[in-house]
Amino acid sequence: MKKKFIYCFTLLALIIGCSDDFTDKPAVGALSDAALANEQGVDLLLVGAYSALDGIRNNQGAADWTVSGDNWWFDVIADDAHKGSTDGDQADLFLIETYDWTSANPYFFGKWNGLFAGVNRANAVISLIASLEDGDFSSQLAQARFLRGHFNFELQKIFGNVPYISEENFAATEFNQPNPGAIWEQIEADFQYAVDNLPASQADIGRPNSWTAKAFLGKAHLFQSDWGAALSLLQDVINNGPYALNAEFLDNFSLAGDNSSESVFAIQYTTDSGQSFNGNRGGTLNFPNPGPFGSCCGFYQPSQDLVNAYQVDAGGLPLLDTFNQNDVANDYGVESADAFTPEAGLLDPRLDYTVGRRGIDYNNYGAMVGKDWIRASFADISGPYLPKKNVYQAGESGNQGTGAWGQQHSGINYHIMRYADVLLMAAEAAVETGDLGTALNYVNEVRNRAKNMTYVQNEAGDANAANYLVEPYASFGDADTARKAVRFERRLELAMEGHRVFDLRRWGNTVEILNAYVQSEARTIENFGQKANSYSANLDLLPIPLTAIDLSGGALTQNPGF
Repeated sequence: MKKKFIYCFTLLALIIGCSDDFTDKPAVGALSDAALANEQGVDLLLVGAYSALDGIRNNQGAADWTVSGDNWWFDVIADDAHKGSTDGDQADLFLIETYDWTSANPYFFGKWNGLFAGVNRANAVISLIASLEDGDFSSQLAQARFLRGHFNFELQKIFGNVPYISEENFAATEFNQPNPGAIWEQIEADFQYAVDNLPASQADIGRPNSWTAKAFLGKAHLFQSDWGAALSLLQDVINNGPYALNAEFLDNFSLAGDNSSESVFAIQYTTDSGQSFNGNRGGTLNFPNPGPFGSCCGFYQPSQDLVNAYQVDAGGLPLLDTFNQNDVANDYGVESADAFTPEAGLLDPRLDYTVGRRGIDYNNYGAMVGKDWIRASFADISGPYLPKKNVYQAGESGNQGTGAWGQQHSGINYHIMRYADVLLMAAEAAVETGDLGTALNYVNEVRNRAKNMTYVQNEAGDANAANYLVEPYASFGDADTARKAVRFERRLELAMEGHRVFDLRRWGNTVEILNAYVQSEARTIENFGQKANSYSANLDLLPIPLTAIDLSGGALTQNPGF
């Protein structure tokens, strides 16, 4: 799709540039309203709206990593990940991790800025279509409304109280709108329009279909605890839609699994032989440093708390209430030249496709060697682990993009939603409506994939790399057990994919969970407990960025507690 954007843009630039009367034309790269007032113009603007999914654009006014469409730095707020690297690198993110927030933090403005750019690009398509008298643009309109629904959904779940910018506001350049509360009604209306007007399948990969829209509408209801509506929509997707789990968990994070049956909607990253500007520039910091291929920059390191969650009992089931009583063996404080023995206890095999641990194969680059692949010192709060899901596999040249200063621009698609997420959302809604049997089936579908997939192997390639065991649940004895199981499964399956903090917030247990996390993590990283502040309830919403309030001329009001 990004290649189509480049082609269409170049074509229009040539048309304009070749005119004899060139002085009456806008400069190349700035197309007039008349030039866009046709089907090609609609398509061009629509591809531009898709391009905003990753947050990256020219003159974006924020660093790439702050606008990142994969929401990686929100895992740093939660208990899944540390910022990574040294404490002093990206000091603004260090403040976010340690719960020392102000509304002037550039990460907050970057995310706000990037998402509203997406809203505006979607509105540009909708507004243009409304101005055209001839032509059938029903498909393009439905896609634009889906995209606007997505961008507004992200704003809603992150900031809580956001302004709604309609296509009429856009056309009249009335952007300074108030933010009196939630905009769920408008989000639902956009997703419902997409459900009603998108086809059941699309010829072009990366575009939503009606099933995609229905899954997102179900998610919108889930976030409002509208359990019955959420379950009905999500079950329709499960029972009648085109999706299925990949046989291999790893395929969701490798070239082989791009746009597979498990992909409901994804950011379409791609690489080339140059600096790969269509790669994942927002995640460019998040590779081992130096690691196995001399990359930059050592950010986004999984937590000990997350690793502990993958411990299982003798029956292959998670330790729902006791997982954090004991730590999985780790090499924090141990140099690579010194001896270390990896964990011998029972572990869920998804751990080693999610977290890079010493002594275990790292994405087919060989065994992770420990401290020599970690940029942070032992005095920093980043810990001993490396991310895996966002790092390409050895030999996947089609996903590898290297930037100008040694950073990596990965071509691995980011799943805004994948089918395992749909199953687990439906399981959650089923629990809350009293249908424990349905919840059990959906959770076990995810667990059985983990059971039957290929496991990470040892260096010799003749045995599993660790003592792996995962089994389905025999039953859920009561709603409380089912609720714990579903929530825990979401963490195991979707860890390091940018979902965790939003789950905790809507469950209402962030204060309890994250303050306990700070204390337990200090068993491994002692000074983390000394540097992190307490998590308070007002942090469940990001503050409205100070710059946005100033630019609004007083239209925007701040969230409570800031």
